[in-house]
Amino acid sequence: MKRTISGTTLVAGVAGSPVRHSLSPLIHNAWLEAAGIDGVYVTFRPDADRFDKFVDGLRGGAVRGVNVTLPFKEVALSIADEVSERADAAAAANLLLFETDGTVVADNTDGAGLIAAFAAQAKDFDIKAGPIAILGAGGAARGAAAALIAAGAPKVRIINRTLAKAEAVAGALGGAVEACPLSAAAGALAGVTAVINATSAGLSGEGTLDVPLELTPPEAVIMDMVYRPLITPFLAKAQGLGRPTVDGLEMLIRQAIPSFEAFFGRRPDETTDVRALAIAALEADA
Repeated sequence: MKRTISGTTLVAGVAGSPVRHSLSPLIHNAWLEAAGIDGVYVTFRPDADRFDKFVDGLRGGAVRGVNVTLPFKEVALSIADEVSERADAAAAANLLLFETDGTVVADNTDGAGLIAAFAAQAKDFDIKAGPIAILGAGGAARGAAAALIAAGAPKVRIINRTLAKAEAVAGALGGAVEACPLSAAAGALAGVTAVINATSAGLSGEGTLDVPLELTPPEAVIMDMVYRPLITPFLAKAQGLGRPTVDGLEMLIRQAIPSFEAFFGRRPDETTDVRALAIAALEADA
């Protein structure tokens, strides 16, 4: 059924570059249709060096808000007027809300989405049970580490080729986070309860992660934030070892839930099978 766009339609969207292949419009619009909400979710592709101008043009609430993806998460945080604690801890914003008084509010739902994805696909996983390893030291890794520590993880190990970058994340987040060079990955994986790939390696089959997952405990949960392809080489290796896995698509869907609530004033009906819709879209693009 086609929805009519009217003068009262609530508008939200996702801003990134590139953004053409984002699954967020499919997910949010499916929820909107299921709920009968007079709203629409669209894509925005601001110029790489004019994101601040893009945001200024949306002040006042004509657009309720935008999710923010690469490469704008850090700059989105820097130009917001109000910043949530979790966005501050992550040093990035994936959600901007535009208030009617012109205020721009920054938040970050990625960490909540990651933890909810574990709860959905690795039901026996206990965040508090032991150390967790994160591969990478960029914004995604810092956001994941911040969320895990806030949720009670006793130790997070940031594994990265460039040790200085891992040390910067550890220094920003405190003593529960430690930096490890990729060359010492074997030791860093000892006794972990989970390993999270927060790098782009494996995206669309490009690049590999030379990480000895066979040295992780048999019950360690392996997650990849990448969801194109849905089963990355990293996850395929983990599954071949018999490890439980969590995929990046589940994280994408779970971080979208609090975003949808912020945009449209209610939680989506989670019985709407947006995962099946997203998987069909991924298969069509393959």
